[in-house]
Amino acid sequence: MLNTTFSNTVTIADILMRRNELNNLSDPPRLDIEIILAHVLKVDRTYLYVWPNFCLSDIQQSKFNQLFADRLLGKPIAHITEVREFWSLPLKVSTATIIPRPETELLVEIALSLPLSDNISVLDLGTGSGAIALALASEKKSWDIKAVDSEPNALKLAEQNRKLFDFDNVKIQKSDWFSCFKESFFDLIVSNPPYISPDDKNLQQGDLRFEPLSALVSEDSGIADIRKIIFDARNFLNFGGWLILEHAYDQGVEVRQLMMDASYCEIKTFSDISDLDRVTICKQTSN
Repeated sequence: MLNTTFSNTVTIADILMRRNELNNLSDPPRLDIEIILAHVLKVDRTYLYVWPNFCLSDIQQSKFNQLFADRLLGKPIAHITEVREFWSLPLKVSTATIIPRPETELLVEIALSLPLSDNISVLDLGTGSGAIALALASEKKSWDIKAVDSEPNALKLAEQNRKLFDFDNVKIQKSDWFSCFKESFFDLIVSNPPYISPDDKNLQQGDLRFEPLSALVSEDSGIADIRKIIFDARNFLNFGGWLILEHAYDQGVEVRQLMMDASYCEIKTFSDISDLDRVTICKQTSN
């Protein structure tokens, strides 16, 4: 039962003592309660330990209790604070898109390591919050980046994030994969598409319960959208252009085979920090 009795004697230290209530939900629980409390107080987490005897106002206690209750029900921290850092960018997040995850930074890292010129055209398919496109834009101001999504609410969020960082080299627009492009060609196409099978039990666990299925699930055991992107991208890549896809840990072999079937070259899969297949790249041989 949550404590809803307020008192000016409730301190930061008192609140932090409640971290054990999150033991079965968070790892580590201390981090979650620090993030929530710092969000309520509008301070950084260091402040919590510099001023442990700071007394919360009744309004602050009420707000904390509300958000803490949401977390106890499983609501993701990113949805509670409405912010998730990605590539050092504090991005706005919402239930309209998936929450940007650290493993997707691998895709950005790989893109930046490729032998590409300073003036190239880039396409981010299924941009969601805009995380990948904006991360690339933060490093490559001269790249011309188009970021597309089919979901209006996702596009609205991505545009909010673009404006937040004032990245003029990124254009957010509506498209169902390549549908809005007729005779456009790109030097780099990137995507973190839906790749979870519709019957995957993990969809009923953790943060996935609060994220849109349209951004998570793909037919044919999770490979349908990846297959479509691989084969359609041939019509939109310049000669020597690169395609980079994030995928599930157990899809590396199938993704590489699809890329071979589509006549790409220089196909390679990269592992994430857990040593699991996560991102596969390939190069266009003709157009």
